[in-house]
Amino acid sequence: MTPPVGRSVVRGLGQIVRRESRAYLVLNLSAYGLVVLGFALGLVFPGLTDARISAMEADGTAGLVTRLVSSPALFALTILAVNVLRLSLLTLVLPSLVVPFAGLAIFGAWAVQTGITLVPSTGEGWVALIPHSVTLLIELQAYVLPLLGSFLVGKYWLRPGAAGVERHRDGYRRGLQQLGTLAVPALALLVIGAAWEAASLRYLVHPLSQWLLAP
Repeated sequence: MTPPVGRSVVRGLGQIVRRESRAYLVLNLSAYGLVVLGFALGLVFPGLTDARISAMEADGTAGLVTRLVSSPALFALTILAVNVLRLSLLTLVLPSLVVPFAGLAIFGAWAVQTGITLVPSTGEGWVALIPHSVTLLIELQAYVLPLLGSFLVGKYWLRPGAAGVERHRDGYRRGLQQLGTLAVPALALLVIGAAWEAASLRYLVHPLSQWLLAP
């Protein structure tokens, strides 16, 4: 990305966030808050976490992670593909392009489920949560941006006057433009998050565990 393009992306992001600051704040509080809620539920009801772990083992997710963690580059690419295609596109964006705000509701359920899954059951699991908390901060922020874009698609679609246009289809188109502007920094954050997650699991968790859990 050349510096002028980078400045244009940052400027576009800043304009949208300033104009929609209330929605941006609410979406941030909701995204992080729902994960924390899920984590609290997992602590209080360990059976929920056990059920999530069993489901991940049954569908092969846990085994895939175990196989890929020793190859950080491939692991990072896999994480990025899942986060971009399954979570960002299929969970957040596409449903909202068909039914206004649908992706926001689906993401809310995913956030609670993720919080439940994150509850550790071992000492090493609690140690792994230290670097993984950074991953969570980065990736959730990456999801907040398409959440905001999906919100604007629905808002301008249903209330085209809010976008300064008269027809609903023009409002829909304006919302898509805003979503496209937000997609670029969201993708950048997902790349950073995937690289950090893969590297931290490969290189940080084991030495941290030895240091913090040593008798």
